[in-house]
Amino acid sequence: MAGSGRIAIVTGAGSGVGRAAALALAADGWAVALAGRRRDQLEETAKLAGDATTVVVPTDVTDPASVEALFGTVRDRFGRVDLLFNNAGVGAPGVPLEDLPISEWRKVVETNLNGMFYCIQQAFKVMKAQDPRGGRIINNGSISAYAPRPNSIAYTATKHGVTGLTKTASLDGRKYDIAVGQIDIGNAETPMAARMKDGVPQADGSIRPEPLMPVEHVGRAVAFMASLPLDTNVLFMTIMATKMPFVGRG
Repeated sequence: MAGSGRIAIVTGAGSGVGRAAALALAADGWAVALAGRRRDQLEETAKLAGDATTVVVPTDVTDPASVEALFGTVRDRFGRVDLLFNNAGVGAPGVPLEDLPISEWRKVVETNLNGMFYCIQQAFKVMKAQDPRGGRIINNGSISAYAPRPNSIAYTATKHGVTGLTKTASLDGRKYDIAVGQIDIGNAETPMAARMKDGVPQADGSIRPEPLMPVEHVGRAVAFMASLPLDTNVLFMTIMATKMPFVGRG
């Protein structure tokens, strides 16, 4: 599926997992639309992509009109959308759930759940109407889609919700030749996760450092999922630092 003429949109492409995925896709020959809130960070990703075809599209995924404009811009520029890496996400302060400000709860829900739905909806509208029909959507879940960390109710609840989006969109996309899958990422070395090597709260109340994996490996995993033909789908992939405390009791 990858190669000349294949068009991808990556949200949250200005840093971390989004940047790593955008660069991996670009290296595989995709033209990549870089979406995110900060133009300067998106332009830095474009520079890192070198001679690859990229376009910077500042986007606020919490605004349905902004998401619609993103897909319209890409369709007008390239004629189609073959891949959406639905990646943009935020966390909330690690405070007891009874102390979490409602404003922080809403911010996380707006980005991680509502924003992801807005992008899926626009991708469906474009992909089912284009010729050849169809495309692929890869949602960024998390280990938190399966198991919570202490004091993480907003992030964990939304990432569980992403799994519901993935399963339903995968089912509803069949009739349009749209393949939908999810990548669940554990402890990649990104700005959001860098604190883990200094120690983070564990379920038993202790504070312990956790191992991290290079974020480039996540980018390669996304590119692999994207490389498959549309009659084959990775519904769920978990990629994690091998020794992170997830499997078993630690």
